[in-house]
Amino acid sequence: MGRKVVVAASCLNQWAMDFQGNMERIVDSIQQAKTAGAMYRSGPELEITGYSCADHHYESDTLLHSWEVVAELLQHPSCTDIMIDVGLPVMHKNTTYNCRLVFLNRKILLIRPKLTLCDDGNYRETRWFTAWRKIRQVEDYYLPRMISRLTGQVTVPFGDAVIATRDTCIGYEICEELWNPESSHIPMSLDGVEIIVNGSGSYTEIRKGYVSRDLIKSATAKSGGCYLFSNLRGCDGDRVYFSGDSMIGLNGKIVARATPYSLVEVEVVTATIDLESIRCYRSLFRSRCLHASQSQVYPRVQVNFALSSDEDIFLPLCSPIECNSPLPEEEILYGPACWLWDYLRRSGQGGFLLPLSGGVDSSATATIVYSMCHMVVQAVANGEEKVLEDVRRIVSQTDYVPRDRRELCGRLFHTVYMATENSSSETKARARLLSQQIGSYHIPITIDSMVSAALGIFSAATGFIPKFRVRGGTTRENVALQNVQARLRMVLAYLFAQLMLWVRGRQGGLLVLGSANVDEALRGYMTKYDCSSADINPIGGFSKADLRRFLLLAKERLNLPVLGDIIGAPPTAELEPLNEGELVQTDEADMGMTYDELSMYGKLRKVECCGPFSMFGKLVHLWSDCCTPKEVAEKVKVFFRFYSVNRHKMTVLTPAYHAETYSPDDHRFDHRQFLYNYRWLWQFRAIDRAVERLENGRSREEQVERSSSMRSNKDSRSSSFTRPSSRSSNNSLTGSTGSESHRRGVEVTTGPAIQDAHTVHVCTTENACNPIQVTVPQDSDQPEDGNVCLTSPHRSSGESDRKRRGSASIIDTIPGLVAQKISHCRDFTPASLQQHTTTIQL
Repeated sequence: MGRKVVVAASCLNQWAMDFQGNMERIVDSIQQAKTAGAMYRSGPELEITGYSCADHHYESDTLLHSWEVVAELLQHPSCTDIMIDVGLPVMHKNTTYNCRLVFLNRKILLIRPKLTLCDDGNYRETRWFTAWRKIRQVEDYYLPRMISRLTGQVTVPFGDAVIATRDTCIGYEICEELWNPESSHIPMSLDGVEIIVNGSGSYTEIRKGYVSRDLIKSATAKSGGCYLFSNLRGCDGDRVYFSGDSMIGLNGKIVARATPYSLVEVEVVTATIDLESIRCYRSLFRSRCLHASQSQVYPRVQVNFALSSDEDIFLPLCSPIECNSPLPEEEILYGPACWLWDYLRRSGQGGFLLPLSGGVDSSATATIVYSMCHMVVQAVANGEEKVLEDVRRIVSQTDYVPRDRRELCGRLFHTVYMATENSSSETKARARLLSQQIGSYHIPITIDSMVSAALGIFSAATGFIPKFRVRGGTTRENVALQNVQARLRMVLAYLFAQLMLWVRGRQGGLLVLGSANVDEALRGYMTKYDCSSADINPIGGFSKADLRRFLLLAKERLNLPVLGDIIGAPPTAELEPLNEGELVQTDEADMGMTYDELSMYGKLRKVECCGPFSMFGKLVHLWSDCCTPKEVAEKVKVFFRFYSVNRHKMTVLTPAYHAETYSPDDHRFDHRQFLYNYRWLWQFRAIDRAVERLENGRSREEQVERSSSMRSNKDSRSSSFTRPSSRSSNNSLTGSTGSESHRRGVEVTTGPAIQDAHTVHVCTTENACNPIQVTVPQDSDQPEDGNVCLTSPHRSSGESDRKRRGSASIIDTIPGLVAQKISHCRDFTPASLQQHTTTIQL
């Protein structure tokens, strides 16, 4: 029949600059697609080089090796009788573009450059690439000679074009073009493109897993058609984790999707679509057909090839599937675990070491490692040979098969509890119990002798002995004594990381894990070069609140009862002396703010782009039920002082799993200086003025309320007196019952000589209008500033008489005229003016 097509979207765990490994994974995906019967295979963005090559894209070697991989693919036996597109950088006319290259049976059909580049968040594409702005235009691209020898082609089309086969039409978007308001899929679908292919490099952020899914559903719901979305997976060498959410959409539904958060390096999803269903869907969309009849034409590359077969009656069609987004707690449970596994197996190290304190943060890091071990055991049980090969290499045992997550954790994960005289027995017990439940290789040690030795050296050199604040020392001494404990823990952590595998008779070393959350980094609540300084940090992109919820989930999912006790304990650094064995130091008291407040500050600072003044302007309303404007102002000032004083710590922040939109990581995500004027003189003065205005305004409101209450009481006492109502009065300005001239309004003149005037009708909600004459002089004696002179016939009676009659001043009564400058009236030469009538609603 020639109407059913099998298409494939790939999900690849690539590694930047690993051309050999990347090519092998591409070939594997092509073989899987062919095995599934697909006639078209698509891959992720920049899959040949890996996405995170960064400034390697400047190097000519990167371009050369990319074309070498293309040459290998063109002549690979698996790459025949299937249309394939791959992603790579291509230089055209001395300009480098991010491209898709489409080939079929040793012939390159099209090189399609990216039209819209991404510079949001961690993306910096315009640093290395240029967007192709010649919409619906193509040029000749001269192929490298090594490619020409294989294809027999000298030039190929380069630009914004589509491919027309014998049975359908295929168009292309690249990553950001789907997110852009002027997406290419709309004009392409109007021009008859039925299959739209998107090679993407979209990394994950917490609470945003639904975005790509909804965009694909929306694109195909509005325009009809089939949408192939191929995304990267895993850690390809940087802080981000690619979610691997490759999927296929059809007419507003998702019909196929890759497994989220998987350790599988190559996954291919396929779908059998009926081209006639696309055509019927579009033809029923009548307003779309009207626009399609006027659409501009895309250049078409004609290909004598069909994706469908005459025997397709035997192919079962795909059906819509449920596509739910993971909970934020699940994203923390699985995302960082996959990222850690990629980092571990590609770093060549033999496992991890973590200073485990028994608090929420270090326990969250330990739980993520345990989750990684759980996923590895599951993958091996599912027959993933590549995962098994990596595990055996890491543990240095060729016949090892992991079957128990606790046993595997004991081989890979090492925890150390570094106690001082300031450590409590509760945290030591919680750390020991957690290590037992996850199975880590745990060592409790005491470092008091090391601290004493460091302080002894200082005292011998200076003759001074620093003291804690509770023992009579100053704040400066108190902080220094805390910092020396924290920094010595980092030194010991790296010592143990280098030698623990030697102790256990294994080759290699250990990666040191950090455990500082995103809120503490934002506030700078950490010691520079303490245990927060590590090789990598799996929780550095999460808030304390999210980590607590994650531990609650992990307690049930991974059967770790001790996490309940850890969540209930107050966060503390345990760096100051105990009071009869009890804690006297808590994190929130030390910081001067709560973790919930820190999360709010972070979102406003980064996501909503607020400086101190704008942050105050938002929080003064958000926190109006619990704080006065003055209290909000003080909170904002405290935060920005600490943020600016500690910003320098971000320059040495441990590389962390990127997850939160308000991360302060200054590597690529949060670009700001690290030397601030912490006084913020201009900004804080603006806040102070705003506080003053708010407090004065509130005082006036209270005075008005009190006076209104007094008038109400007075009226109730004299209820026998009947006052004329403005609702029943003919005088809509004053509500008084007077003569006909009073009811008509107030005539405004300029003295004895009455001139022509603009007549303004002033109306109340009862639609009773009263004419007011406004004389505007037009001669040479008119004031330079264009002032309008208003004179009331009641003015001669005096202000007291006006108040006695109850008539309002025209200036007080007409809001539209208050804004104009009112000058003293002078005598003017009469001038002939036209009369205009205007209605003002009061």
